[in-house]
Amino acid sequence: MNETAYKTDHLDSLIQSMKDAPVLVIGDIMLDRFVYGAVERISPESPVPILSVTREDIMLGGAGNALSNISGLNAKPYALCLVGNDAAADQIKQHAKSLDVDIAGFITDTTRPTTIKTRFLSGHQQMLRTDFEKKEPVNDTIAKAIIEKAEALIPKVKAVILSDYGKGMLRPDVIAGIMATAKKQEIPVIVDPKSLDFSIYKGATAITPNKKELSEATKGKPVSTDNQIETAAREIIDTCGIESVVATRSADGMSVIKKGENPHHLRSADIEVFDVSGAGDTVIATIATALAAGSNINDAAALANLAGSIVVTKVGTAPIRAEELTEALHSDVGDVLIHHYAKSKMLLRQAECMGWQEAAEQIRRWKARGLKTGFTNGCFDVLHAGHVNYLNQAREHCDRLIVGVNCDSSVRILKG
Repeated sequence: MNETAYKTDHLDSLIQSMKDAPVLVIGDIMLDRFVYGAVERISPESPVPILSVTREDIMLGGAGNALSNISGLNAKPYALCLVGNDAAADQIKQHAKSLDVDIAGFITDTTRPTTIKTRFLSGHQQMLRTDFEKKEPVNDTIAKAIIEKAEALIPKVKAVILSDYGKGMLRPDVIAGIMATAKKQEIPVIVDPKSLDFSIYKGATAITPNKKELSEATKGKPVSTDNQIETAAREIIDTCGIESVVATRSADGMSVIKKGENPHHLRSADIEVFDVSGAGDTVIATIATALAAGSNINDAAALANLAGSIVVTKVGTAPIRAEELTEALHSDVGDVLIHHYAKSKMLLRQAECMGWQEAAEQIRRWKARGLKTGFTNGCFDVLHAGHVNYLNQAREHCDRLIVGVNCDSSVRILKG
């Protein structure tokens, strides 16, 4: 077996072993609202556009996106997060339960609201974002409750993610308490940093800064080349007490720098990027889940690099799915991602059967390109000229036509 085949089989086995792996996410959860509409006139009260709202999407944001990715990888997500005593907290819990998230670790802080980020969009253009939040550090009572919850939950899992969005939950003393408990239980901790003082994450198994964060944390060190990335990462490892740095480098992939080992540089595929939002959460969730399944950091990063390259081809903060990773790994094209991306380009003349989630993501990609989508369905038990004629007519009314095929039970109801 050649090295490429071995690596593919090895990572495929890793994906399978990630099923039900328990991962705890500790950090700033929020509710992401997307309000869509059309602007057709300017307000007579002031020179601002009037958005006529047509629909609204709500999803988990912040640490919640990491939870969504863990769920998509078929692992078992646990959450230790703060919410307020409000309706948004109820919505977050409802969404979390739908992802099979264990929410026993949710803590209600009556002194602050649940964080809500609302984006207003006209067509595909974001007009305004509003943030409803409180960023001040939590009080001592809440800090103590977080540490106690961590002490109760960490023994139940195989990896911990610190998802720090700078909302005040992860005070330095809270982080230290979490690290002490994890060390005692020998549980790896992976950090998505917000603070530029990486020393507060002392004891972490890995930290996942992007290039900008890595440069700022090392007082402006250059981070353009492999050697520069390694130099900056080694400084973090030596001065901050962190075991390894997984630096995400956008189009240049990512680099794994571990104490006492040679660097491991991973390249990205040459793909069309639709949306990078949430890609960092996908990367850290994949790394943590792989470590929870018993992987080493290099293989975990290789899988995370693949996962990150897939999610940036999606629109919005869509999580990764285990099936997508498996499909990309088993592509017979030299670049494992080209098949995944290229199939969306072939749908003009070649239809593919898709599940609900995959179809929804494909539709979002079409809409992001400004394409008009249409839908029709039928029994098609016998395909005849009339079917072909109306399908062709339907196709003329849109750029991409989605055809639904009625299931057997539906056909029986309609035709007996």
